[in-house]
Amino acid sequence: METKTDQTAAAILPAYLETALWASTDENGNPLDSRFTVDDFAPAALDKARRDCAAFAAANREDIDGGPVRCGPDYSAEERAGHDFFLTRNDHGAGFWDGDWPEDAGERLTASAQSFGGVDVYPGDDGLLYFFPD
Repeated sequence: METKTDQTAAAILPAYLETALWASTDENGNPLDSRFTVDDFAPAALDKARRDCAAFAAANREDIDGGPVRCGPDYSAEERAGHDFFLTRNDHGAGFWDGDWPEDAGERLTASAQSFGGVDVYPGDDGLLYFFPD
């Protein structure tokens, strides 16, 4: 039986992967989203992303369910959480801390995301995308 946390994790994952693409570049500095889609992640990379999103959702579901203060009509709280999870864990210039989430929730979500450590996305020799470390 799927739980609310499972549903939250599943809703976070697509935005997390999309953000990983547009926030990452290849060895020549070209944005990965100019050549790849979320369908290009290797099965092992998808498994890692699912595990990370599930663990993040389990640890933070109440704050995620509370939603951001600002979240356009085109984004759900879970989609925004997936986006901000990738950005925050990788120390990009935006994320949970930048004022879109309630201050207390933003601080907790930031600390949680940073505890996962950073990951890089890279294209493998097989043409699929991977995370390092995996």
